[in-house]
Amino acid sequence: MYPNPQQIKDQKIYSRMGVSDGEFEKITEHLGGRLPNYTELGIFSVMWSEHCSYKNTKPQLRKFPTKSPKVLQGPGEGAGVIDIGDGLAVVFKIESHNHPSAVEPFQGAATGVGGIIRDVFSMGARPVACLNSLRFGELSNERNRYLFEKVVKGISAYGNSVGVPTVGGEIYFDDCYNGNPLVNAMCVGLLKHEDLQKGVAGGIGNSVLYVGSSTGRDGIHGATFASENLSEESESKRPSVQVGDPFMEKLLIEACLEAIQHPKIIGIQDMGAAGLSCSSAEMAAKGGVGIELNLDLVPQREKNMSAYEMMLSESQERMLLVVEKGYETEVADIFKKWDLYAVNVGTVIEEPILRVKHKGVTEAEMPVQALTEEAPVYYRNSAEPVYFQEGMKRAASVSAEIKEQAEQKYQNNWIEMLKGLLATSSIASKRRVFQQYDYMVQTNTVAGPEKSDAAILRIRGTQKALAMTVDCNSRYVYLNPEKGGALCMAEASRNIIASGAQPIGVTDGLNFGSPENPEIFWQIEKSVDGIVAACKAFDIPVIGGNVSLYNERSSMGAVYPTPIIGMVGLIDNPAHITTQMVKHAGDSLILIGGNEQAAFGGSELQKMLFGAVYGDCPGIDLEEAAQLNMRMLEAIHQGLVRSAHDVSEGGLAVCLAEKLFGTGLGAKVSYEAEDPINWLFAEGGHRWVLSTAEPEKVLALFGAHASLIGEVLAEPSLELWGESLPVAGAEQIWANALDHLVELAG
Repeated sequence: MYPNPQQIKDQKIYSRMGVSDGEFEKITEHLGGRLPNYTELGIFSVMWSEHCSYKNTKPQLRKFPTKSPKVLQGPGEGAGVIDIGDGLAVVFKIESHNHPSAVEPFQGAATGVGGIIRDVFSMGARPVACLNSLRFGELSNERNRYLFEKVVKGISAYGNSVGVPTVGGEIYFDDCYNGNPLVNAMCVGLLKHEDLQKGVAGGIGNSVLYVGSSTGRDGIHGATFASENLSEESESKRPSVQVGDPFMEKLLIEACLEAIQHPKIIGIQDMGAAGLSCSSAEMAAKGGVGIELNLDLVPQREKNMSAYEMMLSESQERMLLVVEKGYETEVADIFKKWDLYAVNVGTVIEEPILRVKHKGVTEAEMPVQALTEEAPVYYRNSAEPVYFQEGMKRAASVSAEIKEQAEQKYQNNWIEMLKGLLATSSIASKRRVFQQYDYMVQTNTVAGPEKSDAAILRIRGTQKALAMTVDCNSRYVYLNPEKGGALCMAEASRNIIASGAQPIGVTDGLNFGSPENPEIFWQIEKSVDGIVAACKAFDIPVIGGNVSLYNERSSMGAVYPTPIIGMVGLIDNPAHITTQMVKHAGDSLILIGGNEQAAFGGSELQKMLFGAVYGDCPGIDLEEAAQLNMRMLEAIHQGLVRSAHDVSEGGLAVCLAEKLFGTGLGAKVSYEAEDPINWLFAEGGHRWVLSTAEPEKVLALFGAHASLIGEVLAEPSLELWGESLPVAGAEQIWANALDHLVELAG
């Protein structure tokens, strides 16, 4: 038996669901002065959680530029939609599954993939690609190795089985993620304009169809679990982690894409976070109507489920549809053909409330706007952290300290420093991971992992292709959130540009600690400011995203601020597709963008030498970066660029090495640099290295922003000022480093 409303109030039972005293009072006000029962309280708690309502971040999210002539659907639906011409649109979104992956990494990661795929096909799009952005603690820790291995297996098990290729991503390791991994999944889909769907209810008397899998007790209170700090007791939350069935999801994709062709479907939405509660309340609120549900009709996989359990369950592979009255059987038959449940569980009503009935009793009755648009919004206090102030004071001395330590440890031997960087966990090849993913299924992948700076997929029946990437250097954001946020956007744009694509849209995954800590909230607002500034400078809209807060443990503190940028670009001509490796001996190597903004704060070299990062992150001139983006695309479109690779972690030296791996070619660098260590290993600046057979034209196009630094050699060695590194040896270090780190630590 559940406690009665008076017991809920007197014993403050609501606090166990993450509801504050003030929020409980507001819930009572929304209910006309009566106390909520247990089911109503549970629904309010998940709907008002940060995961569903963004109550701590809405003021920040409103800063993002979300409109452009090409945006067909911005934030507010399952995923954003951008017109790509010829009656087609690209649909994409990123979501986190951090807390579930921390306590049950295989299913947490697997259901993260399943959930983001449903967000995309709920819009009427066929999912064509997945990417992921992963963060773990250092691999020397046994728990971190377990989380790393299980998360990757969860992603591959679900993605491979459901038949959507995992074509790209990023993985970083740092002690700040000990015990609190970040698992962010992105999905990209394609649709015809006329197939665009929205999660809206409408038409009084129309029917509410439950389709997909049955409802169990898995995932109950998953949304509130994801909206609180992790603790040593979080293992007890294991029942909050959903269990996925990718084969069922494959059937659901096909059934939904067939069903949307039926002219009498009004709306469709995924039962994701908060399950039936969120999908029904949001669809009703967006349509300005109400919904009445009869839970007796909900397919159940467990006996004696209560209304509370059914409304809060986050069982996977389920969707909610609104269908015009009289056509329920026609639509249901489509799903039954695919061996899926399709049951009429409710009705659209005029009164704007969510009414829940079970066994002849009204178990809940709540205004839908109170659950959604009228959820509380908090304006948190912000305070500049002490670590940031101290870092700014140390910034001026970072370069000298790097050079001193490099002299002591490596005697300024650039080759040994480069080999050391290639063996670090963040720079090392991620083949151990992506070889577990099927990135060629659907046979549209033109450039997969480690072939181009962005993954590239052709669009069948057209000359077009899509480029996609996920990027975030959380060390930069930690050191200087505003500059770091802008740098995340800049790196993503460089990767898209380097593949030959025009950036067209962004989805962001904002991962931070507790917003109730003023120093953490300062990180949030400043990093958002940096992303916004870059979006405006590059003229790229944000069409949706996700916020994941409370990524911290009381015993370890918060993770680095990690605002992940998922970016998609469009290639109009297959001749413009560009990969990162050099192609021909004799080609010239040209550095685009200067070293002026480069620095060592937050760099891989700093971390390798000192085991920590401090000081200030590199700077960026956004106006100059935007101009360089346009010129780089122009150079590619003119056919001047044979390969392009952006300069990021590890600096220019790592960029040069990565351009040679797998080619059988080498390179000789002959550029005169006053400070070789700074020139080779400092990071930042908006830079690429390209190879070209027409250096004069490239130099003329870029002017002072281009430098001829060397040439491609037939001999497979990298020559740096008289020192030579065999490419095969360097590649072996890079390719095997992650395996060695895992196996040696184990």
